[in-house]
Amino acid sequence: MATVRLRGVDDDMPVGKIVCVGANYDKHIAEMGGKADAPPDPVFFFKPPSAIVRDRGLIEYPAFSSLLHHELEMVLLFGRGGSVIPAARAIDHLAGIGVGLDLTARDVQSRDRERGRPWAIAKGFDYSAPVSDFLPLKPGLNPDDLRMTLTVNGEMRQHASTAEMLLSSAELIAAASLYFRFERGDLLFTGTPDGVGPLERGDALKIELEGVVGATFKINDPGCKLSGT
Repeated sequence: MATVRLRGVDDDMPVGKIVCVGANYDKHIAEMGGKADAPPDPVFFFKPPSAIVRDRGLIEYPAFSSLLHHELEMVLLFGRGGSVIPAARAIDHLAGIGVGLDLTARDVQSRDRERGRPWAIAKGFDYSAPVSDFLPLKPGLNPDDLRMTLTVNGEMRQHASTAEMLLSSAELIAAASLYFRFERGDLLFTGTPDGVGPLERGDALKIELEGVVGATFKINDPGCKLSGT
């Protein structure tokens, strides 16, 4: 069973479903060839719990892909469930916030998009959701005004503020909960800013939600023994 760590809590929290959001930053929409001049219409997709990799874990490069992309995202951890959650009360449902990567087999995604197929393989493969520990929400910690960064082998790849999100954390929760009942231990990936790009076997990754949490990972070859997951 996949779990995540909520700091200050003795037991790890089992992960239920992982809901992910596409197209929540203008510049990322533009870099992917879309138009960012319309009201946001969130695209939701899922990753299974087997996608989780925790801090200092090894990520297996998928054998079926030759173009693995990183997508840096703030991640929300639910502490209590609910459906059709009003935006005004949405943050009350969270146990904590963290940072993660929505790893994407971009070549597979492009192929399946052309064929009208869903993104299940390109987004939901094993080890596709590396995440940090989670910090409990506390007064003064605004999830919609935090800087996050990704470095690969010491080189800055992505950096942005969550203030740039088209839909706020509360708005995303409210929108997603119209379709999916959230439960304790569920995760919500909030979308990536611009700067997505390829990863190679052997790359060392560092992600950080400034002043909150961070994590490190390494990309491994397929078939090698993994640890720390």
